[in-house]
Amino acid sequence: MTLNAEQLAEIMGSTSSGGSLGDRMGLELLEASPERVVGRMPVDGNTQPYGILHGGASCVLAETLGSVGSALIAGEGRIAVGIEISATHHRPATEGHITGVATPVHTGRTLATWEIEITREDGKRVCTSRLTCMLRDA
Repeated sequence: MTLNAEQLAEIMGSTSSGGSLGDRMGLELLEASPERVVGRMPVDGNTQPYGILHGGASCVLAETLGSVGSALIAGEGRIAVGIEISATHHRPATEGHITGVATPVHTGRTLATWEIEITREDGKRVCTSRLTCMLRDA
């Protein structure tokens, strides 16, 4: 099941109460299914003092994408909560947008683990992240 634009907007809105972190960072959810979640975020406004993308911004993008995918796997009446994230930062991003593509490494009844590849607009990898979410009843 792949979600349409309206459903993607609803997911992003349902995670916020008065504005989510992803909203504040300009995160856009582009595609979401249990097999693949894609989103992007501007570098501008999400930098550290040296003018390069903040590593924590990459983690926000990664956790959002993996959490959305995990929620789709968990299904109705269940929730997904992140329990572990790791990130390796390969090179800086200084302008434009970064794009994250999350794909499942493991999907089970109680855990889902995702690999998230984050790239710059030139296609070069900025970060590789791994997120594990616990799937549980709401």
